[in-house]
Amino acid sequence: MARSVLPYIVLAAMLGTISGCGVFERPQRPAWREQAEKACLARRKVPVTAYVQMASSIDGPGICGLTQPFKVTALAGGNVMLNSTQTIGCPMTEALDQWVDAVVQPAALARFGQKIAQIDSMGTFSCRAINNQAGGKLSEHAFGNAMDIGGFRLADGRKITVVQGWTRGDEQEQAFLREVHAGACEFFTTVLGPGANALHYNHIHVDLAMHGSTSRGLRRYCRPVIKDIAPPPRKDNLPDPPELEPELDASRATPMERNTLALARRPYDAPRPGAQIASNPLSAAAPPVPLPPSTLPPMSSRSISRMGSLDAGAPIALPSSRAPSRGSIRDDGAFVPEDELGD
Repeated sequence: MARSVLPYIVLAAMLGTISGCGVFERPQRPAWREQAEKACLARRKVPVTAYVQMASSIDGPGICGLTQPFKVTALAGGNVMLNSTQTIGCPMTEALDQWVDAVVQPAALARFGQKIAQIDSMGTFSCRAINNQAGGKLSEHAFGNAMDIGGFRLADGRKITVVQGWTRGDEQEQAFLREVHAGACEFFTTVLGPGANALHYNHIHVDLAMHGSTSRGLRRYCRPVIKDIAPPPRKDNLPDPPELEPELDASRATPMERNTLALARRPYDAPRPGAQIASNPLSAAAPPVPLPPSTLPPMSSRSISRMGSLDAGAPIALPSSRAPSRGSIRDDGAFVPEDELGD
């Protein structure tokens, strides 16, 4: 009897030891996930509304789940509906709102003249591995940290799908999908679209996975890399405005260029009476314009000395342009008026 019980006692002791070493402990989600959720809630950028409701925490199976999930039926304050209720976390909801406001709506207005009214999601929370490969690494969908976007609906009901519009849509549809894909890389850490791999031929995948950090911030993974995007259609037939020349840097200009810049910036003031008008520096090298010959008679030394004795502030009376009728000619040929003959 004692021999038959002993093996069970030994086995129980061994199991207890293994359990104490943590072999049967339940795995835990990485700490950064809960920290990201709490930080997002603290920012209060995702208010609870009729379109965004808090739900009970999801814990499992395994490490799948999230601490504070949201049930979301619309984004951007209810302006962009979702085709069905999506279960995502606070960080993902905040990033989607920012992307819609900063990228999706401006692109739709520029290319179609109207806003996006609905985003068609192909899935958010799902406890599964990446690409649904059994035994693979868990996807960000397993933590409510991702969304697959299959298409968009404009305000007039027009539908733009990734599977049709990416390669077979008109120029503006293709450009719109590429623009929202490229713009998503500013708000999400992972963006995958048609061309990234065979499984993303019909949707754009966005998530907030932690790929590590660099000196320039979080590491991002965006595929394919979008290079050329067609411009939005023209709104009129007017020509493009000419490009403005860069303003002259006065600190590096030559003296001549600085004077020109100063004259160009100075408002025009009419010259005051008696004020000397500054010459244009650009015309400084031009030859002086000759004045017409004077019609005034020569002045005597007495007249010149008399003018010099006048008050500098008093007006000077110039002699009449009409020559006096009476006088005489001196030996040196100068004309002397009659009133100066006695001097």
